[in-house]
Amino acid sequence: MGTLLMTGASRGLGREAAERLLRDHPDQHLLLTVRGANGDRLAAELAGKTGNANVSTVPADLASFASLHEAVREIERRIDAGELPPLTGFLGNAGLQLTSTERATEDGFEVTFGVNVLAYYLLLRLLFDRFQPGSRIVVVGSDVHFGDVRHNLGLVPAPRWATVAELARPRPGGALAGRRAYATSKLGVLYLVHALARRLPDGVDAYTYNPGLVPGTGLLRDAHPVTRAVAGPLLQAVRATPFAMGPVAAGGLLAETALGPRPGASGSYLDRGKVAPSSPESYDEDREEELWAAAAQLCGLPVEVR
Repeated sequence: MGTLLMTGASRGLGREAAERLLRDHPDQHLLLTVRGANGDRLAAELAGKTGNANVSTVPADLASFASLHEAVREIERRIDAGELPPLTGFLGNAGLQLTSTERATEDGFEVTFGVNVLAYYLLLRLLFDRFQPGSRIVVVGSDVHFGDVRHNLGLVPAPRWATVAELARPRPGGALAGRRAYATSKLGVLYLVHALARRLPDGVDAYTYNPGLVPGTGLLRDAHPVTRAVAGPLLQAVRATPFAMGPVAAGGLLAETALGPRPGASGSYLDRGKVAPSSPESYDEDREEELWAAAAQLCGLPVEVR
C-alpha cells in the first residue's frame, strides 16, 4: 500500500479522477490537498460516493510557499507516525487561468506562473526524498503550449517564454495577457517535468499529462461574466468534436495515468494517456535547466538535490 498525493480534486476532471482512483484502487491511500476548511467534507463526500474510506486531506494553498512547507511537514509527520503509508505517487491537477497578469501570490509572484509552475516545483523538491521506488509523478499540462490553432482552436494565445524572473513577476496585462501566461505556464510544466525526470532515481517516473479540452472544469471561472456566457455554449459545442471530452472520461484517463500500467519512459508527454511528442519548443534543455535553477532560487532551495 502507498499514498498518492493529489491536488485539484474538488471539481471537474480532478473530482472525477479522485472518484475513479478510489473505486479502482481501494488499497491505495488518496491524500488530497485542500485550500480552506473544507477538507473533512470533501473526504467524506468521496468516501460516501465511492464506498472507499481510504482518503484524507491536508490543508495547502498553492499560492503560498509557507502553506506548502506546512503541508509537507504534516505529510511527513503522518508518514513517520505510521498514519499514512509511504509516498508512492503525486498527481498535480490544480491549475489557474486568470484574466490578468497583475495579481500576486502571497510570496509576490505572478499567480498563474506561481501556482502552475513554482508551487509544483516547491512541492516536488520538498518531497523528493520521500518517493518510494516505483513511484509515479504526474503533472497536468495542456496542449495550448503548442500555440497553434490545431491545438488551441484560436482560444488561447501562443506561449511567450522569457526569463523565469520575468515570468514570475506580476505585470500589467488584461485577459489576453492572462491567457498567454496560462499557455506559457503549461510550457513551463513541460520544462519542469523534463528537468525533474533527469534527476529522479531509477524507478521513479515523471510525466506531463494533457487532458485535451475538457469543458465544465471551471477553468473559466475567473473570466468576465460576458466571456463565460459566450464561451460556455461554444465549449459545450466543441465537446462533441474529437478535440474534447467530458470530465468523466477525462478524469478516468487521468486516474489510469496515475495508477495504471506504466505509460512510457519517464519524462514523456502523455496526450490523453498515450505517449506523444510535445511541441518542438518544449524540448530545450537550456531552458529546462534555467527554469530549475531559477525556481530553486525563488523557492529558497539549493539548485541540486542532495
